[in-house]
Amino acid sequence: MKRWIAFWNILTKDVRSYYLKPPNISWGLIFPLAWTGMFFIKSGAGMESVQTLLPGVVALSVLFGTTSMLAVTVTFEKKGRSFERLLLAPIPLEFLMLAKTSGAILFGVANGFVPVILATFLTDLSGVAWSMVVPATVLIAAVSTFLGLLIAVSVSEVFEAQTFSNFFRFPMIFLCGLFFPVAELPTFLRPLSYALPLTYGADALHTGFRQQGRMPLWLDFLVLIAFCLGLFLVSLHNIRKKWIA
Repeated sequence: MKRWIAFWNILTKDVRSYYLKPPNISWGLIFPLAWTGMFFIKSGAGMESVQTLLPGVVALSVLFGTTSMLAVTVTFEKKGRSFERLLLAPIPLEFLMLAKTSGAILFGVANGFVPVILATFLTDLSGVAWSMVVPATVLIAAVSTFLGLLIAVSVSEVFEAQTFSNFFRFPMIFLCGLFFPVAELPTFLRPLSYALPLTYGADALHTGFRQQGRMPLWLDFLVLIAFCLGLFLVSLHNIRKKWIA
């Protein structure tokens, strides 16, 4: 019970201190709006293209929202030595880091559904398989958050975290099948595409929104869960090695 109280207190502290700040709330609204407008202009199509664009807009909104926020918050707390006080809490490190990352996951999911809410005013979404879209969005938020965590524990400055984030984000944007179908990529780039978690998240969203996924949904979810576990465990190893030992 004490662990869950600590979990809740850490989560609510982060939400109040970081995610509910006016600049971050505006970021959570403006960024998805900007992506939506960019995709809509790029397509040059009418309102019928809105649902076609949603998988890409949702995935990118989640990816940038989670990695940007977590890379800043964790790096900032480590530099300000407030993270060291958290390490004194009588809870396992795994539980502590889950509490620290839960706020970013929730922020990412909220970011992802901003364009979805807007789309409900522009087109009919009655054919969307929400039972696929919702867990896919949550898993994309989780894997993006743990990627941001790995980046944050690998650097010492906030600007380094942001720069390092782009090293992973931009290849994923162009190779995950959002702009170009994976099948149309050059042959030598396809293995790299399938090594990126967003490829499977984007495919799951395509299945949920348009029933046009290229891989089985169970495979998309399984790979995303595997990435979540792998990134989280590597991050814990780095924390123990660099911040505790």
